[in-house]
Amino acid sequence: MADGENLGTALRRWRDRLSPLDVGLPARAGRRTAGLRREELAELAGLSVDYVVRLEQGRARHPSAQVVGTLARALQLSPDERDHAHRLAGLLPPADGVVSHLVPAGVQRVLARLVDLPVGVFAADWTLLTWTPSWAALIGDPGDLPLEERNLVRAVFGGGEGAVGRLARWPVRDADAGMPAALVSDLREALARYPRDEGLLALSRELSRTSPEFRRLCREGTVGRHVSARKTVEHPDVGDVTCDCDVLTVPGSDVRIVVYSAPAGSPDAEKLEFLRVTGSRPAPALPAASPAASPAASPAASPAAP
Repeated sequence: MADGENLGTALRRWRDRLSPLDVGLPARAGRRTAGLRREELAELAGLSVDYVVRLEQGRARHPSAQVVGTLARALQLSPDERDHAHRLAGLLPPADGVVSHLVPAGVQRVLARLVDLPVGVFAADWTLLTWTPSWAALIGDPGDLPLEERNLVRAVFGGGEGAVGRLARWPVRDADAGMPAALVSDLREALARYPRDEGLLALSRELSRTSPEFRRLCREGTVGRHVSARKTVEHPDVGDVTCDCDVLTVPGSDVRIVVYSAPAGSPDAEKLEFLRVTGSRPAPALPAASPAASPAASPAASPAAP
């Protein structure tokens, strides 16, 4: 601190303090690094190892706000630390009154211990922020999608190949007919809490223009409530997988935790376990908005949403 701190030294300090167990990585015997390795941070953040090295060495001096945000999530920074990282990068911190895309460290630690289940964490605007490998195995890995295409409200109401999300790679049949109303109700509440969030306002204007159903639900002032629902994923490898889908909230935070599960010993639970073992791979917290980001294959488009 005597010579002042820069982004590179801060990243190394935050990386060194984070236990591999907190991000779902095994703590192998004989490990010489107490914290995360650069390679592990790069994988969690969806960045190339070379770019992380250049950031830490001060050779990459102008990361985007999106890159700083994804590093903040991967490193499980507090809101104050996230803001500090933005300032060190020469960026303005996220403004007050906008939807936060920061996943609380406690939620990330819980997520690291739920690797057996398909779990996704969504922001208040229903943007998918992070997920378990089992989520990617069941629904498809959304890691290469732009942030706007990871929005569940857009996936449900968007329409058209370009707007509908490929948020689920495989079709998902939803037994909860009230989910669209619940999403519109959630969006209405989010707009009241975050009236200065330009992305949220743009999403509402876009869907009001393009979706008759969205306009109808908004006009009727429909209020919905998320309840446990049955969803069936039409998976090409194991056939239909029917799960209970529960939406959990975290007091003091606007994130939503969506969990898929099946009764122990059931054929659906066996299919989930098969996919976990054979079809899962780590997913980044946010796709990198940088030329240094690691490339990823594009998933096939699907009109379904989780």
